[in-house]
Amino acid sequence: METANWILQLLGRLHPLLVHFPIGLLVVALLLETRTIGGKRKGLREGINWMVYIGAGFAVFSALFGWFLKTQDEYSGDLVDNHQYTGIATAVFALITAIVLRRALKKAIINLKAYRFMLFVTVVLLTIAGHLGANLTHGEDYLTAILPSNKEVYSNKESGVLLSELKGEAKLSELQKDKLSLEVRGLFAHKCYQCHSENKQKGELILENKTGVFKGGKSGLAVVPGKPEESEIYKRIILPANNKKVMPTKGKLLTKDEVALVKLWIKEGAHWSDKAVKVFPEAELALVKPELPKVQEINHPIDKLVDVYFDKNNIDWKDVINDRAFIRRAYMDVIGLLPEPNVVNSFINDSNPNKREELVDTLLSDNQNYTQHWLSFWNDLLRNDYYSVGGKKQITHWLYNSLVKNKSYDQIVTELVNPVRGSEGFIQGVKWRGVVNASQRTEMQAAQNIGQSLMGVNVKCASCHNSFISNLTLDQAYGFATIFSDSLLELNRCDKPIGKMAKANFLYPELGSVEGETVKDRLLKLSEVMVQRDNGRLYRTITNRFWDRLMGRGIVEPLDEMDNAPWDAKVLDWLSVDFIDSGSNLKHLIKSIMTSKVYQLPMVNYKKQEDLKAKYVFKGPVTRRISAEQFSDAVSQIIAPLYPQVAFNPNGDDIKAIRIWHLEQELGRVVLPEPGKRYFRKSFNVSKETINKGEVLISVDNSYILYLNGKKILQNENWKVVDKIDVTRYLKSGKNTIAIIGENNGAIANPAGILFALKLDYENGKSMLLKSDTSWVSSRELPEGNWVAVKYDDSSWSKVRNYSTRNFKNWGQLLDFTFKPHTEKFARASLVKQHSFMKALGRPSREIVTTSREDQATLLQALELTNGEFFNGVLEEGAQSWLKKYGDDSDTIVINLYNKALNREPSNEEKTMILNILGEHPKQEQLQDVFWSVLMSPEFQFIN
Repeated sequence: METANWILQLLGRLHPLLVHFPIGLLVVALLLETRTIGGKRKGLREGINWMVYIGAGFAVFSALFGWFLKTQDEYSGDLVDNHQYTGIATAVFALITAIVLRRALKKAIINLKAYRFMLFVTVVLLTIAGHLGANLTHGEDYLTAILPSNKEVYSNKESGVLLSELKGEAKLSELQKDKLSLEVRGLFAHKCYQCHSENKQKGELILENKTGVFKGGKSGLAVVPGKPEESEIYKRIILPANNKKVMPTKGKLLTKDEVALVKLWIKEGAHWSDKAVKVFPEAELALVKPELPKVQEINHPIDKLVDVYFDKNNIDWKDVINDRAFIRRAYMDVIGLLPEPNVVNSFINDSNPNKREELVDTLLSDNQNYTQHWLSFWNDLLRNDYYSVGGKKQITHWLYNSLVKNKSYDQIVTELVNPVRGSEGFIQGVKWRGVVNASQRTEMQAAQNIGQSLMGVNVKCASCHNSFISNLTLDQAYGFATIFSDSLLELNRCDKPIGKMAKANFLYPELGSVEGETVKDRLLKLSEVMVQRDNGRLYRTITNRFWDRLMGRGIVEPLDEMDNAPWDAKVLDWLSVDFIDSGSNLKHLIKSIMTSKVYQLPMVNYKKQEDLKAKYVFKGPVTRRISAEQFSDAVSQIIAPLYPQVAFNPNGDDIKAIRIWHLEQELGRVVLPEPGKRYFRKSFNVSKETINKGEVLISVDNSYILYLNGKKILQNENWKVVDKIDVTRYLKSGKNTIAIIGENNGAIANPAGILFALKLDYENGKSMLLKSDTSWVSSRELPEGNWVAVKYDDSSWSKVRNYSTRNFKNWGQLLDFTFKPHTEKFARASLVKQHSFMKALGRPSREIVTTSREDQATLLQALELTNGEFFNGVLEEGAQSWLKKYGDDSDTIVINLYNKALNREPSNEEKTMILNILGEHPKQEQLQDVFWSVLMSPEFQFIN
């Protein structure tokens, strides 16, 4: 029996050797197989066949020998099980692949599609199995550990310092025992979890929790309190390096100080602290306002603190940017628009020494433009977009009103966490279709989103297992998620239930209890706990995000990892406390940053990413590229409006008109409208009261002719334009009739629609609203007789179809479809639903929290800006409009373009060059090229 055991053990230990054969053979076979698609390179066929056959054989042997290794050696745990299952699956699929290939080759007509699919699946399984195997042999953080943000933070210096502190003590206090326990547990985490964690229980020993440590493993009790010499763990760590039983078997052995510390811990009774072990650095929770240094001739608090930082880093203050650059930067940062040329000139000529601060105040008081610019930031952060998906509602209306009213950040957070009407979508989460991972359930999404967006902490990793990148545990993640659950949550480790129920708790329990009988009770307590002054985490996180937004790089990076060290903690803490003292006024925070000399320094261009990330030294604002929304709005300001409609219109009437069109049917099925004309009627009664005013709003995709009571009123071929017409003189008491000829253009069937509203105001104060709805009637063919007349009989006409349903997303809300007076000249991009153009420029889909956008240019952006049909169409429309306005006056065109786009006059060289392009009689194509060249210039695309 013993002979059989050692043979099986030997075969099992051949598993790491055998497993590399199927990896190499099957992966190369797949790569070569792709070269034969389409009947190419037939000479490779025989070699590929043998690779598949031999690879399948080795896959089966590898799985078998792996099973020997697990059963005969000391491997157990979820990670081992998952590796085993995927390994067996790989062997099975490899064998089936070989059989399918063999059968396919025997047929007269060879069809390799099924074989190729099976080979692809086999290699995918092989990759997963290989990755899990690497986690077993090298540790679960084998790949991520080398990343700059995940460098080893543990140092044995702490062990030596603590050992020196405790050596001379006759009896350790409770506090000292806690410190000793936490240090030893931290040592276990860094040196031992690789083999002895919940996921990998080598020798059945777990050192990740108290139960596992004192239970021991196959070799006996790991720890015998008070008796180091009888404790298996101590006996193993003092063995020489060449002994096969020495621990740890992987990585560096423990140092003398570390061994002595473990011995002391056991000798003192192996006290186990109830506190969570802090393996990773963690920022202080509480905030303390730093004292400002006494610096002569510097008044702004931020500048005083940065002055000390500059001295330490031998950095000289640079002169601030000129007025022209400042006003452009301030406009783009506060309201997201370019300043008009006359505003720029007035600002430059203003001799008021406080004009920059007053400009910031003026911009911040422009509530509408401020909100429409910053809305994009909050939509990204709160993963809010203009649609509802999987039960998750949008929060746009609530969010917009919160920004317009400048609600305090405390109130915003309170209403997000403990929802009011309109804000509940933030914590609802998406109900994904089908079976989902336990870490994706809606309650866990709420915990993850709040953790990331509001607290700058990654809960996602800890919602599957104890985090590899922070001190968060699975218990904490599920405790946080339980706050949002109306039932008890069972902990799932790597999607497997572990039989432990979660208890509602906040990520930072020292701030207070969040327990309650109902979800409503718990949310109320959570909202109160989160906005405490002591929760420095909340206020540092939003302060850091705003600094990043205005300065191009956060004080802490990445923005979602607030436990990382800031480049200057005093700057961050002073701004955060000042923000709290202001009543958590977001505009105050913006002003505090923008009125500093630091904000007004010239932009710094860090040529190496390393200098901007790992080796960052603050020298001033970082060069920033304008966002997708800023670019879109600037083009709309200068050239022509990009977007005819918005998804959310904060200034619109509650008209609730719908797009209607003739109901098209073929063989009893409703189909899209074919191109051509359709005819529409709607009759209504007007009271005998005196009409004060009658006004019509109309837009028809694609074109229309409007009749009222038999008289032609108006026609238009541009559906993007809303016509607003006074029709008072055409109305009469009694029956009135609206008739419309609508035409749908295009080569194939496509959605079409009439959008219409008529408002009647009577002198007695009453009013009537008539709108496009399904009570209208239509005809496909041109009716006989005077069909636009009031007395015409339309009883045989068809009911219209509603084209404003979710199935037809062609139209949003046209900005001008309102009876209210308004000043907007174009639709702000932040109010527009996701558009392919903005998506190409970097606007995210918002299915996940987005706290920073990639500002590096991409190939897709280059193609869209160079050859994109949409962008070129806007440039064409703009060129036509400019030529209609300025005619052959090329000189005026050049000067106005530079003043509007770059807020400056063109140089003589620039002016001469462009005039040569335009000539004396500029043409549309030439002007389009000039527009494009200015819009593509770095001076336009970057905030300077």
